[in-house]
Formats: sequence, structure tokens, C-alpha cells
Amino acid sequence: MKRLRSSLTPDLFFNSIFAILTVVALTVPLVLIGRATLGEAVIALLYLVPVGWSAARWGQVPGICAAIAAALVFDFFFIPPFNTLQVGNLEGWLVLIIFLVVAIIVVGRIQSGLTKARESEQEARFMYEMSTTLAGLRTQEAVVQALATHLQEMFQAELVEVTITSGSPNTPLAARVPAVGAENGKPDRIVPILASPGMVGEIDLWRGNGWLPPEDSLLLKNFATQAALSLERARLAEAEAQAGAPARGIK
Repeated sequence: MKRLRSSLTPDLFFNSIFAILTVVALTVPLVLIGRATLGEAVIALLYLVPVGWSAARWGQVPGICAAIAAALVFDFFFIPPFNTLQVGNLEGWLVLIIFLVVAIIVVGRIQSGLTKARESEQEARFMYEMSTTLAGLRTQEAVVQALATHLQEMFQAELVEVTITSGSPNTPLAARVPAVGAENGKPDRIVPILASPGMVGEIDLWRGNGWLPPEDSLLLKNFATQAALSLERARLAEAEAQAGAPARGIK
């Protein structure tokens, strides 16, 4: 299971308390109905409900708190000897250990699914912001500068450098954000910008205090594709502007 990343905050503390209370709230009707009626297996499955709900609602730490609380009350009320935290036989130990392991696995799975969902949402937002930023730019220089600025803000990178080799007239164009940033060794990510002629440039990112997706991630590939398309549009716009300038002068 992934390392717990949440720091101790008032919200985390109260959410953990609420998660434990959901387990207590379920315990009341279970005790009233009785172990003889439901059986240990059904009770164990029912206790997974507040554990899973707490993990989905409040996160990993409250989910684990709910799992531990469920294991304790399960032991206290439903594993012989009753009304104690002692376990009287091997079967009881096995039931308790299996329940706790399954509960923690459920919390981990839920947290993993939520993390992936948040990452997908974040990536979709990044792509939308990037495409919106680049859509109206009409020069390659503006595209390169906007690309570097947006990526630096997005990833909170120490340094972002964007270089293309098809500038006008056939001179490299480059942008560095921040402009005074100094390279600290090899870039953490090197993303080639590919177009129909081949490789037209690259994006270099230094991590700094931010986070970066894997170098072969779909997000970075999509950024490179978007950059290539925007550069091509800007190149065509520049060519049209140059072709139209003499015509306007003749008129």
C-alpha cells in the first residue's frame, strides 16, 4: 500500500473521528440483532461498508482508522470470549487478521482509484489550459514563449526550456522560464517535439520543487503534439503574412 502522505491537520483528525463513529453507528444494530442471527462472516462483510465509505469520503488515513476501529469492535463484540479484546482460539485470530487485511486492502484500492481519477482530471485540465493558451498565437516565438511559461507554472518546475530548430529565417528559437534560471545538471524530462519534417525541437524540464509525469507519459506526449500543431499554425500564419506584405505594398 502506498505510503501515507497526509499530514496531521485538524480536518484529518476530525475526519478520522467521523470515520470511527460510522463504525460505532453500525455496531449498535449489529449487537441488537446478534451474532447468532447474522454469523461472523456476514458481520465482517458489513463492517467493510463503513471502512470503504470512509476511505472514499475522507481519504486513506480515516479509512485505515475505520478499519482498525472495526477490527477492535468486531473482536470485542463478536469473537469469543465476548466483551473483551482477547481472542480465545486460533479461528478467532484468523478471522480477525483476515478481516483487518481485507479492510486495509479495500482502503488501498479505493485510494488508488481516487488518485488515478484525480490525476486524469488534472491532466484533462492541463491539456485544456494548454490548448486554450496556444490557440490564438500567430508567431512561432510567441508559441515557444507561451509553452515554456505555461509548463513552468503547471509543474512548478525549477526551469523549463523550449527550443525549436525551424525558426525564421532557419535560426533556432528558444525560451527559458524563469529567464535567469540556471541548469542543474541534466534535465529531468526531455520531450521531443515531432512534426511532419521530423524532430523540430524539444522541451527540457528541471523538476525543482514540483512534480513531473513520467517521460513516456501520455500527458507529455500530448503536450508535444499540441506544441507541434501550434508551431505549424504559427509557421503558416507567418508565411501568409510575409506573402501578403508585398501584395499590399504593390496596391
